[in-house]
Amino acid sequence: MIEAKQLIEINNRKRSELTPENEKYYSDFLIYIRLQLYISEQQSEEILMEILDHLIEGQNEGKNASSIFGDNPKEFADEIIQQIPKEQKKNIIGFISSIAFNLLGLLLIIRGMIFFIVSFFKEVDSLVYLLPSVVMFFVIVCFSLIAVWGIFTIIKGSVFKEKQRNLKDTFLCGTLAAVCTGIIIGLSYLMPNFGPSFPFTWYASVISGAIVWGVSKFLKR
Repeated sequence: MIEAKQLIEINNRKRSELTPENEKYYSDFLIYIRLQLYISEQQSEEILMEILDHLIEGQNEGKNASSIFGDNPKEFADEIIQQIPKEQKKNIIGFISSIAFNLLGLLLIIRGMIFFIVSFFKEVDSLVYLLPSVVMFFVIVCFSLIAVWGIFTIIKGSVFKEKQRNLKDTFLCGTLAAVCTGIIIGLSYLMPNFGPSFPFTWYASVISGAIVWGVSKFLKR
């Protein structure tokens, strides 16, 4: 069985064979399907490949996507989605875990680099309070997931529209991201320091961040 990652690569190559009209129809269909995070990725990619092959075959016979799949691609996509099984819980947990570890790794690396640069100009307090740091990490993960879910929802709402609301959708996505970021920054300032603490130097932060980031890539597989 060809894995989802390989199917995506094959799909990207085959789509170049489509006419601009058919490519637009199929791309909207593809985006809408892939944004359904609760359905099986493997099954989704297999079905997307079957539909692409069918579309290319019809195109070679002089047909377009509308004549093959109908004038309502969203309705067709919703029918397909109902037939695709849900993603396995272990894969969903792995996906969320990979996001969490990826965020943690990047935060640690960024923290280390900022402390390294600032240390040239003034003395840096590398003391870390464990409990507030854990709370803030979970806050960052939760609001990051909320932002991703919201942005995906906005994008799904604009697919299949005759005139896609690019400017409005960009504004909505930017606003959502800004609100979530503002909440995270506000809570970080309001969070008091309490509980056990320990020194955490810039190089320890970078090294541990790189390790955690590597773990996130492993989980993503």
